[in-house]
Amino acid sequence: MQKRFGIDIDGTVTCPTSLVPHINKAFQLDITLEDLTEYEITECLNIPKDSFYEWFVTAEPEIYSQSPLAVGAKPVLSKWINEHDLYFISARANTLRDVTEAWFHTHAIDYHHIELIGSHDKVSTAKKHQIDLFFEDKHDNAVAISEELNIPVILFDTPYNRKPSPENVIRVYNWQEAENWVENWLNIENKQEA
Repeated sequence: MQKRFGIDIDGTVTCPTSLVPHINKAFQLDITLEDLTEYEITECLNIPKDSFYEWFVTAEPEIYSQSPLAVGAKPVLSKWINEHDLYFISARANTLRDVTEAWFHTHAIDYHHIELIGSHDKVSTAKKHQIDLFFEDKHDNAVAISEELNIPVILFDTPYNRKPSPENVIRVYNWQEAENWVENWLNIENKQEA
């Protein structure tokens, strides 16, 4: 049965380490992903918020164009594009649409829809598009989407999202685990509708 998947881009479809080399270069640091224990990077690194955000806004296009694809994402998404509706919903600003679409083209990732909402509040967008299942890396987004829309959310594990989660937020460690969970979920859904 065809479902509509809402899929975050950064840290979910792109590798969660994408920012690390750019931060190291810009701020003369030597951090790894394990050092990023908070989603708000300035809360775990000794970088003034103003300096970080001023840099980030100018660096975003380069970061996004160079972000590596998350390991295992492509075969799963390539399979799902023929079975489900793939709606990529990102907090990126809409001014980054060209960079975003070029990245999808470069990596040969097909999609049905891309929405760049310029905000981390994805609940209303997921509701508007009648999303059945969401994929996310930001803990509070995953919890809000799950609780407010009463849908399952796959949370890709990273050091910055390891807080407790409600039952409907399912932590996975890679795209293969995500695919396995989705297959089981679809089997249950299909049996309930039979």
